[in-house]
Amino acid sequence: MPASESTLNAAKPKRALIVIDAQNEYFSGNLLIEYPDPELSIRNIGAAMDAARSTGIPVLVVQHTSVAGAPVFQKGQPTWELHDTVKSRGHDHHIEKQMPSIFSGTDAAAWLQQNGIDTLSITGYMTQNCNASTIYQAMHDGYQVEMLSDATGAVPYANAAGNATAEEIHRVLSVIFHSKFAAVVSTRDWIKAVSSGQAIGKSNVLVSNHAGRALKAA
Repeated sequence: MPASESTLNAAKPKRALIVIDAQNEYFSGNLLIEYPDPELSIRNIGAAMDAARSTGIPVLVVQHTSVAGAPVFQKGQPTWELHDTVKSRGHDHHIEKQMPSIFSGTDAAAWLQQNGIDTLSITGYMTQNCNASTIYQAMHDGYQVEMLSDATGAVPYANAAGNATAEEIHRVLSVIFHSKFAAVVSTRDWIKAVSSGQAIGKSNVLVSNHAGRALKAA
């Protein structure tokens, strides 16, 4: 396992920007994003889409559809529609999904392969659900993965296992992702990287653990 904080692709990455479920449900429906500020994250999604278009990075837009009768993401309802920020911009491919991962029951994998993609840049919602499922599966399938931390977002949870704020969920998942599964980066730094064709580094489990232990001991 690498001992350094930053691990990079040796070759220039062949990216696709993945916009996951940027739908009105998260802005005016029953699943309101709380952290980061949804107005900030949706603006950053738009900025990432613009940067992708200007640098030749293909854009995959993903839209979640629930089963009939579900209380959220009912096809044809205003809350199911893509947010205007996404709808008003072009994309290269669009898929509908019914499972958290973009790969389950869709042609996402085939489209990525056809376009020679080796790096997925994740934006959209929710950090802990569809983003996490996609990140884990993509990493296991051999992709490099990036997550734009301020172009994604979470909701708070409380259930029999405990409770967590949206900020806690987003922050903890981001730390976990960056330890192995995905390079977590701001939209601004992602745009700088894609403009120069550079890969973005992430940490690893050992370095992240030792840094955490050092903080605890301090």
